[in-house]
Amino acid sequence: MHRTFSSLGIRNYRLFFIAQLVSVTGTWMQSVAQMWLVLHLTGSGVALGITAALQFLPVLLFGTFGGLIADRVDKRKLLMATQAAAAVPALILAPITLTGHVQLWIVYVLAFSIGCVNAIDNPTRQSFVSEMVGPEQVGNAVSLNSATFTAARVVGPAIAGLLISFVGTGWCFLANGLSYFPVVAALLLMRPEELRRGLPVGREPGQIKAGLVYAWQRVELRLPLLLMLVVGTLAFNFSVLMPLMVRFAFDSGAGTYGLILSLMGVGSLAGALLVASRANPTYRLVTVAAIAFGALLLVAAVMPTLPLELVAVVPLGVAMVAFQATSNSLLQLHSSAAYRGRVMALYVMVFLGTTPIGAPIVGWVAQGFGPRAGLALGGVAAIIAGLAALATVERSARFDAAPALG
Repeated sequence: MHRTFSSLGIRNYRLFFIAQLVSVTGTWMQSVAQMWLVLHLTGSGVALGITAALQFLPVLLFGTFGGLIADRVDKRKLLMATQAAAAVPALILAPITLTGHVQLWIVYVLAFSIGCVNAIDNPTRQSFVSEMVGPEQVGNAVSLNSATFTAARVVGPAIAGLLISFVGTGWCFLANGLSYFPVVAALLLMRPEELRRGLPVGREPGQIKAGLVYAWQRVELRLPLLLMLVVGTLAFNFSVLMPLMVRFAFDSGAGTYGLILSLMGVGSLAGALLVASRANPTYRLVTVAAIAFGALLLVAAVMPTLPLELVAVVPLGVAMVAFQATSNSLLQLHSSAAYRGRVMALYVMVFLGTTPIGAPIVGWVAQGFGPRAGLALGGVAAIIAGLAALATVERSARFDAAPALG
């Protein structure tokens, strides 16, 4: 138990952890409300895919630039700016929705604007973890970050489902807009002298290319990035598929949508705490988790009734976060401080930035062949990618080497 929560003994990280729990709960509320609003306005799986694509397209286009900024500047101060900026689209969308003037194009524009902020915020936030806790606690802190994310997934969708059912989607957007300010406050309250900063990267030509080359030439970085590329593109599309499953496979409403995401969050929380209790993340674990995630996606795809689906999404959440958190930890542990922002930008790009490619594809498959087919597509892709990665790990001794920290 002490090992599971050990990084919370560090004051700066503890402040960040608590504030993130509030903020990510708001983010999940907005995610549920935004997709349900688009479904209400259009009834279209393609429109859901476009919304997700627009929100994550900037991460794909500008993510490496965001990672370079993170390597160059004070991450704490940069996060204050990005977190404040992230509140603006939500606080704009809230009154427009509450007054009944919302239109699809407005949702599209604001989704894209959120993505522009995230292109800088995500790699900065990911790489800031190691500055707060140091290399000896990175694995634990990353897993607890995932626990925060998944605990919020339990609470956020449940609250959103209730709010949508009783008072409408606009209140979810307002709650999300306000939830960013505790993070800004936590960053202000931190003790900068206790952060473990590396030397900032100076301005030189070709630094984005240098980051790409650095990640590609190291197989211990390349393998989890390629694995996440496949899984992120085709299997992490729940914001598109779950509304369609609820509406068309189970003929239910927003409350059920929130319940499914909350139960998946229960499993994800258990998975995050399980990973946090381990001494060190391993490459074998990340490949096995990918295979298990794919298999459980196939199980979720064939569940004939809603009660069985509710049972299936719990272990699905366990495998999903075990894969995600272990990938993140391995990349942070095996990258040097000078490149960590750019490496984590690549992680965010393949995890979230591939959504503009995957979401429309999965949305089209779901609209043409049903949402179950969309889940099955992701499951098969994750299994194949996981098996290929596991074979590579078993053949190479490089994956047993100690991390090159610095």
